[in-house]
Amino acid sequence: MPDVILLPFHQDERLPDHTLDLPSTILARIVDPDLPDDDQWTRLVTLYDALAHQVAAGAAAGPTVSVTGDCLATLGTLVGLQRAGVTPTIVWFDAHGDVHTLASSESGYLGGMALRMAMGGDPTRIGGPLGLRPLREDQAVLVDARDLDPAEADYLAGSQVRHTTVADVSVSDLPDGPVLLHVDIDVIDASEVPGLRFPAANGPSSASVMSALGRLLASGQVAAFDIACPWREPATSAESEVRRDVLTRLLALAAT
Repeated sequence: MPDVILLPFHQDERLPDHTLDLPSTILARIVDPDLPDDDQWTRLVTLYDALAHQVAAGAAAGPTVSVTGDCLATLGTLVGLQRAGVTPTIVWFDAHGDVHTLASSESGYLGGMALRMAMGGDPTRIGGPLGLRPLREDQAVLVDARDLDPAEADYLAGSQVRHTTVADVSVSDLPDGPVLLHVDIDVIDASEVPGLRFPAANGPSSASVMSALGRLLASGQVAAFDIACPWREPATSAESEVRRDVLTRLLALAAT
């Protein structure tokens, strides 16, 4: 099993321990720094700097796996790889585009800006303070994104970001070099995953998503596998069991 890092936060909110419930066989390094009593941006930079430090330390030994509470944390994983001397591209599995900026977002939800920030969006907020080297648009592949806001659709139509489906994505879609493979669990049809913060219907099955991720992981190009779990605290033990099964299957892919 590759090195597993657990960041039990949704943005700068510490999640209850059982919200991200990993299989009992996984011994993860937990990133849980004391955050300053400051504005949200400062707290996020502190948090993602700590994640980047752990990713950089693990990257020297081979591929790493990050499990987090939302997509924005992927910025810490990306910066960690860069600090380790890896120059990755990114493949982004998500039900949503995550290509908003602060100016384009109507909701203001920061998770909806994560991929755009990785490509240099709103750089003074998180990327600049972390020392992020922004990716070019042609270094990003967006998979699924079936639930796009109009501003996101307009941006993608004029960008060099490659947009494909879970069924169609293949190793030939990977940019050259090492890859940061990111999956937001909400890419799976909402009927299979309870308690998601932003559920999206009419999505691919978990089996289809696992198969697509397995194809890419088998390429040998994946330097880090980033798993975002943007779900709420489980309401029942049955919800916890379903979620644990999804994480178990994803982590098993990383071990093959």
